[in-house]
Amino acid sequence: MHAVDKEVITQVLTWLRNGSHCWLATVAETWGSSPRPTGSLLGCNSDGVMVGSLSGGCVEDDLQDKLINGELAAEQAQLFRYGVTTEDTEKFGLPCGGHLDIIIEPQQPNKQTIDQFEQLYQALHERRWILRTVDLVKSTVQLIPANEPAPLSWWGDQQLLKHTYGPSYHLFIIGAGMVSQYLADMAKMLDYQVTVCDPREDLLEQFPVEGVVKVCDMPDDAVRAHADDHATAIVAMTHDPRIDDMGLMEALNTQAFYVGAMGSSRTSASRRERLLALDVSEQALSRLHAPIGLPIGSKTPPEIAIAVLAEITAERKTKNSAPADLNKSTKNSSALA
Repeated sequence: MHAVDKEVITQVLTWLRNGSHCWLATVAETWGSSPRPTGSLLGCNSDGVMVGSLSGGCVEDDLQDKLINGELAAEQAQLFRYGVTTEDTEKFGLPCGGHLDIIIEPQQPNKQTIDQFEQLYQALHERRWILRTVDLVKSTVQLIPANEPAPLSWWGDQQLLKHTYGPSYHLFIIGAGMVSQYLADMAKMLDYQVTVCDPREDLLEQFPVEGVVKVCDMPDDAVRAHADDHATAIVAMTHDPRIDDMGLMEALNTQAFYVGAMGSSRTSASRRERLLALDVSEQALSRLHAPIGLPIGSKTPPEIAIAVLAEITAERKTKNSAPADLNKSTKNSSALA
C-alpha cells in the first residue's frame, strides 16, 4: 500500500470517530493511460475535505461536487465511470479513449463502520495484510486476514470488489556506504520505505539521501526491531563481516521475503563458512542471495544498485504470483453503511 493510501484510511477513521459522514472512493479499473493505478484511494467528508487521489487531479473536483450535492452514493455504494463520452475526456483531461471506474462507498459514523476501519488501521499499523471484499448488491463489507499482497479484483457482472490492504514494501539496508546511497535513492523511486542501519554514527550522519529512516544500532538488534515481516527486503552492504554477519544471522531467521549480501563469489563463500560456523543452519543459509543482485556485469555503485533492486523485484514478483491461502483465515463481516 502506498503511503498516501494509508493516510486515507487513517483520515476516514478520524472522521468517523468524530461523528462525520464521509465517503471512500477506490479506483476499480482503468483503460488507457492512467496517472494513478487501480486500488488508489480517496476520502471525502461532508464538508468537501479530501485526502488521497484517484487521477492525479483530473476528476477530483467534479467528484467532490457530485458527492456534496448528493448526486453519487448518497445512500449506498455505487460504481461511477469517468470517460464515457468525448466531452468527459476533454473536460477532465483523461487520456484519449481512457476510462476510470470508481467504487464510491458512503461511510456512516456507526459502530460497525468504525470497527471496520479500526481493523484496517490496526492491520496497516502492524504491517499485516487484510482482504476487504465489498458486495455492492448485498451492501456488505467483509474483512479477512490475508497472507500475501494481491492485486485488486473487480467483477462488474457481480458488482464485487476485492482489495487487499497492507504495508508498503520496506528495504532495510545494513551499511551507509556509497552503494547504499544509490540503492536507497532508487528504492524510494519504486515506492519502498527505506531504513538504513549502521552502528558507525559518523557515517550514518553523513548519509545524504532524504526521506529514509536512520538507525544507529547494531544490525542484529535493528533487524529484530524494524525488519521482521513479509514485506521487507534486507541487504547487507558494508563489506565488514563484523557488521554484516551479525545482521545476516538475525535476518535469515526473519519473515523477510529477500535477504542478500554484497561481495564477490570468493567473499560470499567465506561468509557462508563463517555463518555455518556460527550455527546458522543450511536451511536458513539457503535463503541468502550472495553474491547479491542479478548478474548484469555491474561494477559501479549505481550499476550494483540496479542489479540488487532488479533481483529484489524478481523475488517479490515470484513470491506474490502464488495465490494466498485465505481459507485458513477467520472471517469478519460488517455492513456497508
